[in-house]
Amino acid sequence: MTEHKQAAAASQGEGQIKRSLETRHLTMIALGGSIGTGLFIASGSAISTAGPGGSLVAYFIMGIMVYFLMTSLGEMATYIPVTGSFAAYSTKFVDPALGFAMGWNYWFNWAITITVDTTTAGIVMNFWLPKVPSWIFSAIVMVLIFLINYLSVRSYGETEYWLALVKVITVGVFVIVGLLMIVGIIGGQGPIGFRYFHYKDAPFVGGIQGIVSVFLVAGFSFQGTELIGITAGESATPEVSVPKAIKSTFWRILLFYLLSIFVIACILPYTDKNLLSQDVRHVTMSPFTIVFHRAGLAAAASVMNAVILTAVLSAANSGMYASTRMLFSQAQEGYAPKLFSHVNKRGIPINALLGTTVIALLAFLTQFVGKDAYNYLIGASGLCGFIAWLGIAISHWRFRRAFIAQGHSVKELKYRALMFPFGPIFSFILCVIVMGGQNIDAFIHMDWSNIAITYMAVPLFLILFIYYKVRYHTHMIPLEKVDLSRRTKSESFEPEEIDN
Repeated sequence: MTEHKQAAAASQGEGQIKRSLETRHLTMIALGGSIGTGLFIASGSAISTAGPGGSLVAYFIMGIMVYFLMTSLGEMATYIPVTGSFAAYSTKFVDPALGFAMGWNYWFNWAITITVDTTTAGIVMNFWLPKVPSWIFSAIVMVLIFLINYLSVRSYGETEYWLALVKVITVGVFVIVGLLMIVGIIGGQGPIGFRYFHYKDAPFVGGIQGIVSVFLVAGFSFQGTELIGITAGESATPEVSVPKAIKSTFWRILLFYLLSIFVIACILPYTDKNLLSQDVRHVTMSPFTIVFHRAGLAAAASVMNAVILTAVLSAANSGMYASTRMLFSQAQEGYAPKLFSHVNKRGIPINALLGTTVIALLAFLTQFVGKDAYNYLIGASGLCGFIAWLGIAISHWRFRRAFIAQGHSVKELKYRALMFPFGPIFSFILCVIVMGGQNIDAFIHMDWSNIAITYMAVPLFLILFIYYKVRYHTHMIPLEKVDLSRRTKSESFEPEEIDN
């Protein structure tokens, strides 16, 4: 933006997106995005389904896939750090129709997720205050996350940093306590050892089918790691911060999940009925709660409920940030009304924030109108995260091929994804398998209502893609004509001083 345009924007009360997120923010945002109720609650059902060995294999394979996706995104994000991330990359490297569909798909996913998380926060608060209507707590959370995102991008980054830190510390303490119980130092039960790893049908329960079933749980657990691509556009030093965050985040996530599942599987047999619960209402049945309780922590349920509340607040906060930035990027690319591209003097895309909040509130109100409407709305966003992952894999595949086709060398890239082209191909195939296997039972029993709720995101995405393609007659961009310039229509930043 020229000085003349900057002055004009300032006179109209407009600002620019600010690069004010540090490496520590990006690392914790990616880390915190994948540590939530999926680990604290649903990990137990994974062990119950596939046994100790099966769940560890499933989470390891899914973790490797997520690593490849993060490195794919990292390569593109360090080359072109932009708000809107993979939707913008789909437009530049594949087809504008794909970028259009990807952006709206991802925005919708997070806008609805805000509703889910604020609703869940109300339920969690009922653990302590059961007589207060949960919607009151949900409304308070909605106002809180709006204010955090309204203040500045740095306030979002700081909030996420500390919320994520609480989760990281909890997992770390859990692993240490669990290992001490396994060797018999605490717990008063003597050494537990590995006897539950070979209990009945363990370690592999249900064979390959059991492992594939856990892919679904693991996939949802890891969703949120792609936020690092969204935040890259507001990072002070993306070429340094993004690669560093990716490397440290992946190993921490994998270790946290694998060690946590290992500890749970050693202390609780896969046949324990408490492992089947995936509902935050039953925090006392969380495997984390049970392990802490057996270790002698009398207030285990209250402690874990507080941690789960932290996880839900973190998810809602990230949802507000991600959906706001995606709507802003869509407006910059011409895919949404231009008013959503307005940025205030604090660097906040304020209209996009307000628009997203209104939609989240409307989605929240549907549960009072009719439970079916609310369930269908939630179902419509169910597979959106996996669709975004598919888009990342496709965009990276096209980006690297176009980069070479236009005479560039991979040595020019400041960050290179390992094992190309295996990474994006492996990620694409595994995502398709996971998406297809979401609800096989519904197809077997021809339960059309269940099928619609589970797979609704797919036809909605296709409708968006086909609509744009037919209306604007777009085509896949030839590799030789892919725009590899390091600017996009949505790139308008103002650096901000960082306190190191």
